[in-house]
Amino acid sequence: MTEPTRVVVRNPNSGNGKRTMQALKHATERGWEVLDSEGGDHTVELAAQAAEYADTVIACGGDGTLNKTVKGVLDAGKLDEVSLGIIPAGTGNDFADNIGIRGVEHAFSVIESGEKRQLDLGMANGRPFLNSCVCGLTAESSAKTSRRLKRRLGVLAYVLTTLSVARTFEAPSMWVSVGPDRDPAWSGEALMLLVGNGRRFPGERMRQANMEDGMVNAVIIKDAPALDYLSKGAADRLLRRQASHLTRVKSSHLHVTTDGEPVQFSLDGEIIETDELTIDTRPGSMEFFVGERYDPDPEEWSRTTPR
Repeated sequence: MTEPTRVVVRNPNSGNGKRTMQALKHATERGWEVLDSEGGDHTVELAAQAAEYADTVIACGGDGTLNKTVKGVLDAGKLDEVSLGIIPAGTGNDFADNIGIRGVEHAFSVIESGEKRQLDLGMANGRPFLNSCVCGLTAESSAKTSRRLKRRLGVLAYVLTTLSVARTFEAPSMWVSVGPDRDPAWSGEALMLLVGNGRRFPGERMRQANMEDGMVNAVIIKDAPALDYLSKGAADRLLRRQASHLTRVKSSHLHVTTDGEPVQFSLDGEIIETDELTIDTRPGSMEFFVGERYDPDPEEWSRTTPR
């Protein structure tokens, strides 16, 4: 049996740079090929190239690097032929955490263990997202958070930027429908729309969503109570389970329209602008290396509206 061909698509500028250097050392010692990205669409191009000859394509960076790597494999038409992996080296590393990967060294152990699952992939206007698709205040904050601030403060950078943006943010009017028949689910001014494929949002007991059920979990926030957003537990209070300012739905199809003005949507941190968004799932379309803490069948997170 021949050894698998494993290619790491690495963003050297992810996080503070230390974990990407650590990953380079481990990959080189194992004889894995490392392709260094200059960022942006270059990551997509490298991943598409790697998918043409590799058994496994591994993203080294944060959620944005992972998103672009999967997009490259998808663009190459190889998503059903290539196994995927993640070496967490970014600021938040949400997806890696949700599939049970605790750090750089652990990521290599997970990939070498060979434990894989068929995970769902979210699609928004034909573009992939693994973890989340969000719009409103959080998307605006993500777009305006500088790389320098993220390197210096980590995840706290997003919180501080959110506080700054909140002072001038105007909630867009939007209409959300579910299912192939686009049955109305919600309309109004939305402070945030949070759609999770790989993650749940604060206010629930578990962070990891069910990534094998062919569904996405959506939380619509129409307004927010007065909170000190830097205080401990503020996010949990904002998204508490039975809060009157929240609407939760679960579906394999979502359709979102605004009042004609394009708004920003963040797909795993990658920003697009549109006044109409169609979200679908591709059930079980990614073969992904997962850690021992990954739960293939987590407990249901709330009352749902399956379609």
